[in-house]
Amino acid sequence: MHRCLLPALLLGPALTLPAGAEEVTGFTLDNGMEVVVIEDHRAPVAVNMVWYRVGAADEPAGKSGIAHFLEHLMFKGTDRRAPGEFSATVELNGGSDNAFTGQDYTGYFQRVAADRLDLMMEMEADRMTGLTLTDAVVLPERDVILEERNQRTENSPGALFNEQRQAAQYLNHAYGKPIIGWKHEMEGLTRQDALDFYRANYAPNNAILIVAGDVEPGAVRAMAEAHFGPLAANPELAPRQRPAEPPQRAERRLSYSDPRVGQPYVTRSYLAPERDPGAQEEAAALVYLAGILGGSNTTSLLARTLQFNEKTALYTSSFYDGLSLDDTTFTLLVMPVPGRSLEEAEADLDRVIARFLEEGVDEEAFARLKMRLHAGEIYRRDSLQGLAQSYGEALTSGLDVADVQAWPDILQQVTPADVEAAAARLFDRRRAVTGFLLKDDAPTGAPVPAMEIPTEAIR
Repeated sequence: MHRCLLPALLLGPALTLPAGAEEVTGFTLDNGMEVVVIEDHRAPVAVNMVWYRVGAADEPAGKSGIAHFLEHLMFKGTDRRAPGEFSATVELNGGSDNAFTGQDYTGYFQRVAADRLDLMMEMEADRMTGLTLTDAVVLPERDVILEERNQRTENSPGALFNEQRQAAQYLNHAYGKPIIGWKHEMEGLTRQDALDFYRANYAPNNAILIVAGDVEPGAVRAMAEAHFGPLAANPELAPRQRPAEPPQRAERRLSYSDPRVGQPYVTRSYLAPERDPGAQEEAAALVYLAGILGGSNTTSLLARTLQFNEKTALYTSSFYDGLSLDDTTFTLLVMPVPGRSLEEAEADLDRVIARFLEEGVDEEAFARLKMRLHAGEIYRRDSLQGLAQSYGEALTSGLDVADVQAWPDILQQVTPADVEAAAARLFDRRRAVTGFLLKDDAPTGAPVPAMEIPTEAIR
């Protein structure tokens, strides 16, 4: 689904939004580039981030990994700068820089002294439309991303397992592809593939500039207009159009065996709603549900029941991240003690879920979690980069500045009844993927999958 990233009133004059603890100003350049300024005058530093509303889930069919590949190639030079000169210049000016790729975005950032911000914008504007590529730089960099996949995925049974599980979760949506790409498709990526993807998606009207730190909105606007303003918008930029998931009517099960597995475990992931603009309450309740069930390795329901009271698990967890353009997942994990089978661990997991659905939220645990979440929102503001990151992820996932600033209050308004209702809607096995990660020498009796996932030989 496609959503407007910033409210319509931000498309006109600059607007300072109230209500949030941080002072945030948003405006849009004439070419469609959106700008968000987060003021923090405690230290003379600034974080400069450019986010593109394109990620791994937006890649052309058969070209998985191209978004991440292009992220690497963006450091390979322009007509004005040689390969590697961008990062070298940042370092010479006492700063640091990097980049990252997600399913819904690609981002680039520099952390520098505030008086170097103008130079950072000038360099980012240069590579937004001026990237030059030759096979001499493209082909060696393709080897780099293939080696990155070898290190992070091929050499990790857990990563391979998670990759297969994610593919099983999404029948039709592109979230089923790994961000780094499928190896056989990465091997065929070319210079022309990178240029085509770059020209289609890297343009000011598909980008968000986020500046956080010791800055004034007026000065940031002047710099943005000077460097990014002259860049032409891409008139052919198409709205994001992604295949939707069909109704899921049957649970999916898979097992993955590998001799390198140190300790087997079972996971269960459910399709779950993401944070939507103006409607973040369900996602907020799921944040609490994840925290209550498995957010702490000592005090959560799974940990207290299986790790400490019954001593049948070495480790338990549950996790949920609602910052996603489309439906995301809610995942639980149980790692049983040696000698206990994964079938027994799955039964333990089901028993704890059933107990929660029957007994509801523990009021004391809920109060402690609410306090931790409130503290976490306060600590989040101590990191300029973390603050800018939270806005960038939200805006490229379909939310707007007002949604980001409303989120802490929405979290604090969640009630135990909200969490119980969200759990009742979430825990539908027809929308779940259950996975077993096993050692090759595991005893027989591993589950017979309802759908066998072949084991095929990120940033």
